[in-house]
Amino acid sequence: MITGASGNVGTSVVAALAEDERVGSMLGLARREPTWSAAKLTWATADIGIDELDGHLAGADAVVHLAWLFQPTHDPVVTWRNNVLGAIKVFEAAGRAGVPALVYSSSVGAYSPGPQHEPVDESWPTHGWPGAAYCREKAYLERWLDGFEATHPDTRVVRIRPAFLFKRESASEQRRLFAGPLLPGMLVRRGLVPAVPDVTGLRFQALHTDDAAQAFRLVLHRDVRGAFNIAADPVIDGRVLAELLHARRVPLPPGALRLPLAAAWRMRLVPASPDLFDAVLRLPIMDSTRARTELGWAPRRTATEALEELLAGLREGAGLATPPLASRVRGGRLRELLGNGAGVGAGRADVGGAEVASGGGAETGERA
Repeated sequence: MITGASGNVGTSVVAALAEDERVGSMLGLARREPTWSAAKLTWATADIGIDELDGHLAGADAVVHLAWLFQPTHDPVVTWRNNVLGAIKVFEAAGRAGVPALVYSSSVGAYSPGPQHEPVDESWPTHGWPGAAYCREKAYLERWLDGFEATHPDTRVVRIRPAFLFKRESASEQRRLFAGPLLPGMLVRRGLVPAVPDVTGLRFQALHTDDAAQAFRLVLHRDVRGAFNIAADPVIDGRVLAELLHARRVPLPPGALRLPLAAAWRMRLVPASPDLFDAVLRLPIMDSTRARTELGWAPRRTATEALEELLAGLREGAGLATPPLASRVRGGRLRELLGNGAGVGAGRADVGGAEVASGGGAETGERA
């Protein structure tokens, strides 16, 4: 059973499992049933925040929890109810059903601030960056799962901690979630962007979503527990971005970028909170050795190739036939702007495995 199966990560996990001969069937949960599907997949509609889930988990060999809501950043109570309380509902239902394996998509964002030039392994503290709601939520669930593991020793709990995840089909959703309606996607091409800000301390890791999906697939078939970092090389910084876009680098202190970002966020012109920018500046660089040695996992694409796919998707307006990954939303970019930068049209929509409440926020995949 897969929550958030219609989002960025969910569609890649479903596609990976559909090709695995050892997987007999999948149940994908989504708040709204997509037209997109895959072999072995059956859709069920459910909202993890309010609906009864026990019936969906009966007889499941594994639960993969991917559902997540990135927006509305202006109302963190909404994301807390979905991301934290909704996840706890899923975990508790898995415990009652005696599901043998529980796989949770955590994040590099769960980690406490750390070094950016010396990779950290899975033992690095996961207390997050308290200023950002996303990091607080990820860190809280790490602590909650610590208690769950102690009281459910027969359930194999695995936490995948991926870097930033990109693929071509997620471009429109991620543009709506983080950049908002004012980003000119057609202009994001080599040679047309004159300069790239090289912000002091801004270094992060990326990974193609399909490569992340292989890690989720592998842990289902191995008797492993605990956390696994997954990321690809190289580490992304201003130099790499400038080379990718054939642009020149402009060195900037963090405040030079944060100030206009905060102003745009307060005016509802961009959906990404400046608090998330603060968190990215403090993220450690992850060491993926455990995934490579114990799972036999390795990314097929570099971090640069994953970013290149995202940029191509932005230029093309790429998407997929699921509510979170739709290439266009009703009313287009004007509706996004009128919806306070939520990245969705009227009502709710999902983004990448979660939901977005339009008029206040949005996510990256249907909120399962």
